[in-house]
Amino acid sequence: MELVCFHGKDKENLAQISALIKKEEWDKIVVIKNKSAEKTHFSDKCEVIEVNSDSPLLELKEEIINKIKPKLGKGFEVALSIASGSGKEHMALISALLNVPVGIRLVAFTKKGVEFVN
Repeated sequence: MELVCFHGKDKENLAQISALIKKEEWDKIVVIKNKSAEKTHFSDKCEVIEVNSDSPLLELKEEIINKIKPKLGKGFEVALSIASGSGKEHMALISALLNVPVGIRLVAFTKKGVEFVN
């Protein structure tokens, strides 16, 4: 399964993203990064896509669609982490993925390890 994570300006959730990336074997890892967020290197396996989160919601959604569509494989669903970022960024990313189209399985790193939320 492919992992898609959002990396926003908030720093307190970077450990969540890092643990998800390192503690599971993913077919592919795509990190959507707010261009204003601090540069962070999670893994050489990650493909990082920078987006302009200052854009209006629908423009941000279109930017994500255009940048993520060529990066995703032929799978029917992706594991999605929205631990980092804002509500606007989450809405744009979720809407973009559904328009690609792929299904979404929310994922988090907990005390038990990598767990799917839905």
